Amino acid sequence: MADKLTIIKYPHPTLRHSSKPVKKVDAWLKDAVAQMFELMYEANGIGLAANQVDLPYRLFVLNLSGDPENKEAEQVIINPVLSRPKGNATAEEGCLSFPGVYADVRRPETIHLKAFDLSGKMIDEDLDGLYSRAVQHETDHLDGKLFIDRLGETQLLELKDQLEEFNIEFKHNQESEAIPSPEEIEARLRELEAART
Repeated sequence: MADKLTIIKYPHPTLRHSSKPVKKVDAWLKDAVAQMFELMYEANGIGLAANQVDLPYRLFVLNLSGDPENKEAEQVIINPVLSRPKGNATAEEGCLSFPGVYADVRRPETIHLKAFDLSGKMIDEDLDGLYSRAVQHETDHLDGKLFIDRLGETQLLELKDQLEEFNIEFKHNQESEAIPSPEEIEARLRELEAART
């Protein structure tokens, strides 16, 4: 059984960690994935990357309907590789690691996804619309990239106060030892990587 997971918030260092490809899917990982779905639904999200629950693996969960009853819409995407970006589209995005923060983000309109699901079956398809955007957003997470990194200077200025509040809260949590030290976080990520990557 995986430890009890929680969604971490900006600027937690694991959000900047470049995730490692998963080589082993075991009972521990399946339990972690089940917890990720639960956390995503609790937070009213449609996608959640492993980094966002303090795990160093290249995987994320999706349910574009956002409906926990709609199990058919649930997807686990492991080791995604994106290619063939085409066009441009701008739409509002939020992120469960930035509760309450929203901004218009420009991304390629269509992309090609190659990945595996939890059973090891290959996913190989062209994506557009919300599916394309969600997959790009979550894959960015796995590369240690956040949606705020795609914003212009003016947009970032508009979010400055909200982002500063996250920084203050994080610093307070570190000082009160509610969050481990950067060294302890790094050591834990290395241990988890050794087990499944």
